[in-house]
Amino acid sequence: MCCSTVEGRNAPPTRAAVEATPAEPGPAQPASERQSIPGQPASERRATSDRTPEVVISVQDLGKCYHIYDKPQDRLKQALLRWRRTYFREFWAVRHVSFEVRRGQALGVIGRNGSGKSTLLQIIAGTLVPTEGQVEVRGRLSALLELGSGFNAEFTGRENVYLQGAIMGIPRKVMEEKFDQIAAFADIGQFIDQPVKTYSSGMHARLAFSVSVAVDPEILIVDEILAVGDIGFQQRCLARLRTMRENGLTLLFVSHSPDSVKSICDSGLVLVEGQPVFYGPAEPAMNQYLRHIREQANKDALITEARLRETVKFRTSIPGQMRYGTGHVQIETVRVLNKDGEPARAFGFREPVVVEATLLAQVDIQDVSVSFLARDQTGVDLVGTTTFDEAVKLPPMKSGQRLRIRFGFENILRPGNFGVCLAVTRVKSRDYSDNVLLDQVDGCAAFMVVGRPDRPIHYKFHHPITISWELPDDVPSGH
Repeated sequence: MCCSTVEGRNAPPTRAAVEATPAEPGPAQPASERQSIPGQPASERRATSDRTPEVVISVQDLGKCYHIYDKPQDRLKQALLRWRRTYFREFWAVRHVSFEVRRGQALGVIGRNGSGKSTLLQIIAGTLVPTEGQVEVRGRLSALLELGSGFNAEFTGRENVYLQGAIMGIPRKVMEEKFDQIAAFADIGQFIDQPVKTYSSGMHARLAFSVSVAVDPEILIVDEILAVGDIGFQQRCLARLRTMRENGLTLLFVSHSPDSVKSICDSGLVLVEGQPVFYGPAEPAMNQYLRHIREQANKDALITEARLRETVKFRTSIPGQMRYGTGHVQIETVRVLNKDGEPARAFGFREPVVVEATLLAQVDIQDVSVSFLARDQTGVDLVGTTTFDEAVKLPPMKSGQRLRIRFGFENILRPGNFGVCLAVTRVKSRDYSDNVLLDQVDGCAAFMVVGRPDRPIHYKFHHPITISWELPDDVPSGH
């Protein structure tokens, strides 16, 4: 786990920059030909005003190109005959990436494995040199990158803590004062005095994260740190990140966990094959990423489904933040109803909530499943289910036939505003290997929960819990 700190690349307040020459042989794409990224807020592109936090990370048209050789001898040929012939193929790990992060903001970098996330973060951290473009960083930067790097495998955990402090320019006396705090958070026990080469991946991550957050960085880069370690460690990491963010930390965060990204980050950057496809608020960014994942899963499932391979244009129009699917069954209407079957927008604690949807089949189809979920204002999914999981068998549908379905639940949510997401799939296998997404609409309806002074809900939702107590006679006094 690379654990590095950069003090502004140059001493502040001078803004540091990494300038790169274009990869050979291809020139950079002209600015007039670059495709704009949907979802980018205009405010993020304006110059910093007196009231707006300063930009601490600025990335402009960044790209990293690698040369791929088919045979080892082609490298020698390229070195000797570089002006006569090209013996390599260009592979752009990232290209045309531009964004700004202001002080105190958190940006989630999202994408599938191999999409260029780690390459981008390594360039920002200064461990890779870009082929084209510019990156500017202002402030003390601490980075958690590749697992296993940044530590000397022969040194003990204790020695590596002091080594990292020396690399970061922190006096040993300061690191000694912080050591107990670092060791307590890492929670690796006696292994702190054992060689790092004996550590598991989870122990590497624990120690690396502990050192990085203990040096009070102004900018922290975290590359999938929550993918290793047990659930308790992951929760402690998230809690520490939230606390540091409240104290003004600027964060670049990579995770495949939708809830983690949406609960920690203000904005998100979605990469597909090294190219940015969305830059904007965190929830729409994660929705865009999930849409890409599901569309790819659809393509894989449709290889053996020739009848559903041809998509159908959406003919129904309903409100929603994002809609996608093959369109063979389409959501036509969505309503939120009260216990009397009347449309409602506000609900009290323990009041029944009904989400009603009408589906319209565009082809003859069977094995249809409908899923429902409610999510809070931060985009975290709270409650929901599917007819397939509940073993509710829906009837086969003929082309042009409608089906009305209702999901009912008792309101146990705390006060606030909530959105409804619906999806229609075709699935038969319990492992979902044949799952085909027909229609999904995020934010197709909304409702509000009003609080009750006599029954406050302090957490995201209330689950019934039994409480009992007693005054045992057989316990001696004073115990």
